[in-house]
Amino acid sequence: MAQTVCVIPSAADLTRLSAIVADRGRPLKHIQRARIILLSAKRLSVLDVAQQAGVSRPAVWPWQQRYAEEGVESLLRDKTRPPGKPPHATDTVAEVLALTCSEPPGEVTQWTGRALAQTVGISLRSVQRIWDAHRLQPHRVRSFKRSNDPAFAEK
Repeated sequence: MAQTVCVIPSAADLTRLSAIVADRGRPLKHIQRARIILLSAKRLSVLDVAQQAGVSRPAVWPWQQRYAEEGVESLLRDKTRPPGKPPHATDTVAEVLALTCSEPPGEVTQWTGRALAQTVGISLRSVQRIWDAHRLQPHRVRSFKRSNDPAFAEK
């Protein structure tokens, strides 16, 4: 991305930006952003602005663009970001809970987290989070181990 914005701050903006840079109580990110605009106003190249402000060249362009579009206030706040991954659907959670309380396949005595995760198609950590949220600890359940011996009842 090449420099496409020419930064020409007004006298009031220059005063405000200088006050931001001089304020030692400000967060460093605000000071760096204000310094980028002040250096850009001196008609320095992007490389010089980046070196003197202590940032990379690609970090200069978005702040120049944002200042040109929205002014000084835009330098003092971060844009909102979308939240992370959405939680699993209630159907998936219900399936994990139902399988946890049911008999496992094969000759095992209980569901393991990995087996359940593979069966449902989610990660092991997701299964662990669901168990933790519902206070399930299937590995701590004491149960009678069934014998495979056909003559077990006679013995």
